[in-house]
Amino acid sequence: MLFQIKSYLKFLWKSENEHGVHSPFVFLLLTKCWYDKKNKAEYTVLNEYRKTLLRNTNTIEVSDFGAGSKIFKSNIRKVSAIAATAGISQKRAELLFRVVQYYQPKTILEIGTSLGLATSAMALANPKAKITTLEGCANTMSECELLLQKFDFKNVNCITAEFESYFSSLDFQLLTFDFIYFDGNHSKKATLRYFHHLLSTIRNDTVWIFDDIHWSSEMEEAWEVIKQHPKVRVTIDSFQWGFVFFRKEQVKQHFILRT
Repeated sequence: MLFQIKSYLKFLWKSENEHGVHSPFVFLLLTKCWYDKKNKAEYTVLNEYRKTLLRNTNTIEVSDFGAGSKIFKSNIRKVSAIAATAGISQKRAELLFRVVQYYQPKTILEIGTSLGLATSAMALANPKAKITTLEGCANTMSECELLLQKFDFKNVNCITAEFESYFSSLDFQLLTFDFIYFDGNHSKKATLRYFHHLLSTIRNDTVWIFDDIHWSSEMEEAWEVIKQHPKVRVTIDSFQWGFVFFRKEQVKQHFILRT
């Protein structure tokens, strides 16, 4: 926790808003998407999805294949507690909705489904998108699938598998993803493995979001490596998320921006 507080203070010191941005591409993202304050009907659906989880008193055993939890001391957890403490916030869900609505990706990969709070935001933002979401814990995914069915999200393909096992079964040369949301194993080694695994799937306009880039010193190191990769053109550090763009026409730039 102390590490994250220090990281956040550094972020506040260095970060800017749209007035400090001189890239038209990034400026439009901020003004047309990030800072869009208009209320949207879909936000009500997202809020109801969240409330349904918060009312769920079922207890499940969670299989944690990642870097572990800084909150839970036991793998026996209430669904409501997972939603309240480990899931994406309502503010972040709305931002993710706006980002997906803004770019309208046709193929989306989510690494780390949890209870589907982020999944539902992406599914609502583009109902025509084909979404593949991966979760290592079968019990967590079961709860998520029930709720996705209840809310009639038909464009989500839920896959329960350890991420490395799933990736080893794929022919990456035959895959492309317009949008990838990385919210799985929060370790440097795993994050960089996923990054290199999936580089062959990018298009020029592909958008990647890495969650919790300041979760630990390791994750900050991973973020620095990602920023420097020659295929990466533009990155945005919003503290919680790291945005990655591969547009060849863009000058290589890094931004630290407040959402």
